Amino acid sequence: MSTVLGVDPGSRVTGYGVVDRSDAGLQYVASGCIRTEGKDFPSRLKEIYDGLELVVEEYPVDECAFEDVFVAHNPQSALKLGHARGAAMTAVLEHDLKISEYAARVVKQTVAGSGRATKDQVCYMVKSLLHLDGELSSDASDALAVAICHIFHTNAHDWKTRR
Repeated sequence: MSTVLGVDPGSRVTGYGVVDRSDAGLQYVASGCIRTEGKDFPSRLKEIYDGLELVVEEYPVDECAFEDVFVAHNPQSALKLGHARGAAMTAVLEHDLKISEYAARVVKQTVAGSGRATKDQVCYMVKSLLHLDGELSSDASDALAVAICHIFHTNAHDWKTRR
């Protein structure tokens, strides 16, 4: 069994999702959002770092997967997202975890079957694959999708041989 932490970084909201992979399949462990409230940007980066530190300490994970940076129309937004990813990655690297990165298109293709899937379609498939009921925030859903994508890509051979 392996446990994967998926991260959907953002400067205001960073989603996380923890998924176990065993011979029985995928199992939901936890998910949530780190919502920053700092008045200045450096304070928000520290909140992201501290929040992911707590997640990794609470849920012992074996690997971590991040959604890769998308090309933003606003250069300032892209820079802030890059800083947020850096803070999140540093928190994970403090625990000597390997990090893999996946483009949003690859995550959507893997989880929902289309690289152009909507957030609602991705959320629906995440809930279906993990047998979840109820509401799931889009940031947590995206993070769970990244974890699922990583599991499918790193264990593709194992999954194919079981069918």
